[in-house]
Amino acid sequence: MRIYKVGGAVRDRLLGKPVTDIDWVVVGATTEEMLAKGYRPVGADFPVFLHPKSGEEYALARTERKSGRGYGGFTFHASPEVTLEEDLIRRDLTINAMAEDDQQNLTDPYHGQRDLEARILRHVSPAFAEDPLRVLRVARFAARYYGMGFTVAPETLELMRQLSQSGELQALTAERSWKEISRALMEDQPQVFIEVLRECGALKVLMPEVDALFGVPQPETHHPEIDTGVHTLSVLEQAALHKQPLTVRWACLLHDLGKGLTPEEEWPRHIAHEHTGLKLIKAVNERFKAPKDCQELALLVGQYHTHGHRALELKPSTLLELLQSFDVYRRPQRFEEFVAACEMDARGRKGLEQRSYPQADYLRGAAIAAHSVAVQPLLEKGFKGPELGEAIKRERLKALKAYKEAASA
Repeated sequence: MRIYKVGGAVRDRLLGKPVTDIDWVVVGATTEEMLAKGYRPVGADFPVFLHPKSGEEYALARTERKSGRGYGGFTFHASPEVTLEEDLIRRDLTINAMAEDDQQNLTDPYHGQRDLEARILRHVSPAFAEDPLRVLRVARFAARYYGMGFTVAPETLELMRQLSQSGELQALTAERSWKEISRALMEDQPQVFIEVLRECGALKVLMPEVDALFGVPQPETHHPEIDTGVHTLSVLEQAALHKQPLTVRWACLLHDLGKGLTPEEEWPRHIAHEHTGLKLIKAVNERFKAPKDCQELALLVGQYHTHGHRALELKPSTLLELLQSFDVYRRPQRFEEFVAACEMDARGRKGLEQRSYPQADYLRGAAIAAHSVAVQPLLEKGFKGPELGEAIKRERLKALKAYKEAASA
């Protein structure tokens, strides 16, 4: 039995990056031997075990053969005869197909270290094209390591293109796709993930609503970058730069989908795109089974982001409706995330990234003003039921009028 550290742990150590998760491969062992040493089996698909003390995953060296469609369409074969090189060749990228023993002696049969030094993301073997999930994984790695100068090898991009055209991407489950998408959006350069997907044709298959934004013009006075797709990438870039959470990044990606439906004769204006885009945002949400908080914020940002930009001009009654739409009194965090998404949208414009966004503090102040209305005095006056609700609404409107007047003074 020989045990090797493999994959990301080896890659990140060589890159000088912190190593978080460690994967181990066991060569020359049987399931029975692992169980006898106290390892606990996990998963029914292939022999993976948890270490009796550390809880880390140890997998028996295995080969795989394509037997069906999609990410799960593989037959695995694990036995003591499977070599380390045979196990490594089934991995996605050369930089992930290296192993080291407990003395840090490197096993690198597919030149991963060379590609690390050359800053290239390259597939290990033609079997890469058998797994559609790898399209998303490579795009995610491109987003993660873009800042270090990594690019996707042309021949790997070509295989990704072939996969995108093969129909295999449609076989991916919503859960697997979302796992990759959500991880990619939380990388330092999430816009690169979208760019790579678009370059290989996968964006058109997975998110045609986002792909449709490229080439759609916007008024240059408000959007110096003009192209709606380019703007969306810039908004996503700003969201990452400002360390926004996943909910905000997802909303930033989807906020302008309605502009993809504007008839060409109406370009570059996009009247009511906030409303026309809602059905598209809903479709993308459902396709990937995004978490509820991501779904809700994306729809609210899609519908109300222009309200956010015009916050200083809104009538107190419109401001009150906006706050109520977000249930701001019970869910203040969601409104804060809306404000953040609006600010990222404003900053995601060429040359305007550093411009101040006073709307953010104005909206926060409005929420505080409305929230400060005390309910107890109204109860003491005898209001209850629907009458109490109307009385609270009147008082909040009064508070917002006073807030607007003070802000304008």
